[in-house]
Amino acid sequence: MCDFLKLANTGVQRLRPYQPGKPIDELEREYGISSIIKLASNENPLGPSPKALEAMRGELAGVWLYPDGAGFALKQRLAEKHGVDMEQLTLGNGSSDILDFILRVFVSPEDEVLFSEHSFALYPLLTQALGATGVAAPARDWGHDLEAMQARITPRTRVIFIANPNNPTGTWLEAAALEGFLRAVPAEVLVVLDEAYFDYAAFPATGATAYPDTSAWVGRYPNLVVARTFSKSYGLAGLRVGYGISHPQVADLMNRVRPPFNVNSLALAAAEAALGDVEHLRRSQEMNAAGLLQYYAAFEALGLEYIRSVGNFVSVDVGRPAAPVFDALLRAGVIVRPVANYGMPNHLRITIGTAEENARCIAALEQALRD
Repeated sequence: MCDFLKLANTGVQRLRPYQPGKPIDELEREYGISSIIKLASNENPLGPSPKALEAMRGELAGVWLYPDGAGFALKQRLAEKHGVDMEQLTLGNGSSDILDFILRVFVSPEDEVLFSEHSFALYPLLTQALGATGVAAPARDWGHDLEAMQARITPRTRVIFIANPNNPTGTWLEAAALEGFLRAVPAEVLVVLDEAYFDYAAFPATGATAYPDTSAWVGRYPNLVVARTFSKSYGLAGLRVGYGISHPQVADLMNRVRPPFNVNSLALAAAEAALGDVEHLRRSQEMNAAGLLQYYAAFEALGLEYIRSVGNFVSVDVGRPAAPVFDALLRAGVIVRPVANYGMPNHLRITIGTAEENARCIAALEQALRD
């Protein structure tokens, strides 16, 4: 029999698949328990806007037809929202598509891709799949150290990924520091600002001082790409729809490698409707801000160190290897996320849920630490 591993690209041979949060039904099968809460994948506990659900129902009768491959209506709404031209937008099957497109367009095996320690695991995975070299700059206080990143830019650097706020640490970069970094980056190096959690960080109650709306910066920095998603604050994770804002030439190149019909008709309709439900977004932001404070108070009462976050999650140091604590929470019907693969073996990342879900998680964590 042929050894297909040997036929694969060198970068792919060494890859380990991205590990998402454990699904609820998998935990039910493994442990035979019910009444499970999932706080592992940074999903919005309020779910989607009622307007988005209504829009999806209206599309069901036409699912036998291909969607609008250009996503005209959604791109028109996004262009109005961000004050950009439609030619600056690229739609993706989640914002992860945008990250992939950028690398496929601009990165070859001899090139380097720069990102931070303790940052989103997809950056090195996508880089390695292309056979390129990933360069991880050391973090500062669990977040991006822009000076360290700038020092690691070489003639081989083609793309820099910055998650703001960062996942899984929840740290953020302020406007002045970030814009200073952009000014220092060579014009031929693409800087991708991954802003999957933008709407949570932009909500004042989370405490993200001087957090920028970088979609307004694209006109000033042609090498800037801003990636956002409807999976988090808009509650559409199951539909997988995101977008990128960039210079028109960059968007044109990404659209050349974008698969046809990569965003389905239900996702297009739901995302467009979600943009119009400002009240649902505000409720989601308010619940998240309250949930962060709920966890902070609990961690302080338990004597646990944690990383202040402006996302819809928080990472806590349980003071020991986190894997046994994670397993104990699973047996209590609470799914969170271990982050040892991010160089954080003592931390768990916990998604902010409803007040009741948060309270149950805190009680289960307290019990797990006591056992």
